[in-house]
Amino acid sequence: MLVVKCRAEAQKFTTLTYYQDDTIKLELDLFLPQKTTSGQKLPLVIFEHGGGFSTGDRKDGHSFCSFLADRGYIAATISYTLYMKGKNYGCDGKLPEKIKAFQYAANDLWLATSFFLQNATKYKIDVNKIFLAGSSAGAEAALHAAFWEYKTMNLYPKVTLPATFKYAGVLSGAGALMDLNLITEKNMLPILLFHGSADPVVPYATAAHHTCPTNASNWLMLFGSYSIYQRLVEMQGHTKLVTYCGGAHEYSGELFHKNQQLLVDFLNEVLSNQKTQEHRIIATGKRNQQTKGYSFYE
Repeated sequence: MLVVKCRAEAQKFTTLTYYQDDTIKLELDLFLPQKTTSGQKLPLVIFEHGGGFSTGDRKDGHSFCSFLADRGYIAATISYTLYMKGKNYGCDGKLPEKIKAFQYAANDLWLATSFFLQNATKYKIDVNKIFLAGSSAGAEAALHAAFWEYKTMNLYPKVTLPATFKYAGVLSGAGALMDLNLITEKNMLPILLFHGSADPVVPYATAAHHTCPTNASNWLMLFGSYSIYQRLVEMQGHTKLVTYCGGAHEYSGELFHKNQQLLVDFLNEVLSNQKTQEHRIIATGKRNQQTKGYSFYE
């Protein structure tokens, strides 16, 4: 167990192994509030970084996790299986490989969740208040971990989540789902989404991943933040969408590094059982073809 500081003024974190077998060792950095009320159970946020399932580092979540811990949340940023490392993730790649990358990344969130459920007493975690968060690939993983059928998609049968377990909500930066029908009246959760409306990598609304042509071997339709937001609104769910007008994929981590209080405010709303539907539009000064398709630009 290693205890270090992520920056001079920041929270200390502890590096832990949350899963290990004969082939892999997965670690996380855990941030705990410095001051807690004796016996009080706290909410937990598990963050997964972006990087196209091939690159990136859990340190990308340090700033956000430290911010959360300063405000009374337990927070963890995890390393996970970078399944696409050394593989072709472009339009001429192999679709089964892309889907498997989503599956491994979602499974690692489940493994981290199982670890925390097993250690809930030790870390004073409220098991009914566990949130997922992620940027880009991490957001795609978080959304699928929240809505995929666990028994069908679980790759680690020796590690299981309770049949009644349900996440408290999701924070998604430029994420998407393979199928909007994964969200049902029974399993829908509060979700805050933020996304650049001209993102050519992960679609803002409904489009092909990486804007691939329909004859591409790696073609996959994805339902992005705007489509997820609309579905939750139609289902009378609790959701917020922050749209960066004309912005591309560079906004995938925007709120995890800037204006983090907006995310904390959403978490606090969920925990206090407030229910809202809000679309916040932020001008970027960028105009492009994609901006013409939405009435809210006028």
